[in-house]
Amino acid sequence: MIISFLFLLAGLWEITDVPGGAVKLQQALVPESLSLAAALLLGIGNTFAGVLILVPRFRRWGAWLASLLLVVFMGYFAINYSTLRGEECGCFPWIERAVGPAFFISDAVMLVLAILAGVWARPSQGKRSAALVLAAVSVFALVSYGVAAVRQSGALAPASITVEGQAFPLREGRVFLYFFNPECTHCLDAARRLGALNWGDTRVVAVATEQVRFGQDFLRDAGFQARLSGDVAPLREAFPFTDPPFAVAIEEGRQKLSITGFTTDKPFQDLKRLGFTR
Repeated sequence: MIISFLFLLAGLWEITDVPGGAVKLQQALVPESLSLAAALLLGIGNTFAGVLILVPRFRRWGAWLASLLLVVFMGYFAINYSTLRGEECGCFPWIERAVGPAFFISDAVMLVLAILAGVWARPSQGKRSAALVLAAVSVFALVSYGVAAVRQSGALAPASITVEGQAFPLREGRVFLYFFNPECTHCLDAARRLGALNWGDTRVVAVATEQVRFGQDFLRDAGFQARLSGDVAPLREAFPFTDPPFAVAIEEGRQKLSITGFTTDKPFQDLKRLGFTR
């Protein structure tokens, strides 16, 4: 079914990249302190709903759960519409949906389909089996998040990258890498905050994930004194992330800190505590 596919697509994407999902939620005004847990729960909920709809004996339960999630989702964006209008919702991978009238129309269509699926389905049964499905989805989500967290802890940076046409070593001293998209307003806000810091002897490199030719204009507008690189492929392999803004603090080639959210003071305090800023 279409609804099952959409919820499974969204849920599995969120489960396999919980940190990236947390960033999307932060950009949608969810407090940073809650974003990680919210991303994990949202991924589990969407995946669970998709699985229930897929199985005939659980379909009605899945349809009601999907309907509830859609109502909550639409209600949240309706409350924050004036602030989030025109922003990418980050609901599905590879699909760009800006918050606006079309966004609510498409979600309303999904809500109608979910309700119809619930009305037409036979009464659900097998609470114990459904609970086992929920447990399996939850375990998968936690394991996936654990693997991602371990992979990013102490990761080794490439020996060097290309910065402004020259080889730039990454395994010497302290290096701060900031990943950005020149057309991303969230990236610009974060760069402005980073530009106000005293970096001391830390070498700072801004890595454009796309549109490298606009990188210098971006840095100038942000007031961020950093060297520019477009060598994102080897860095993304070493330090996986979904969407910018994202940053990595490296010391002697090893990752000391990764930053996915820039809306609170905590990451800046952590940088100072680790000696990357003064």
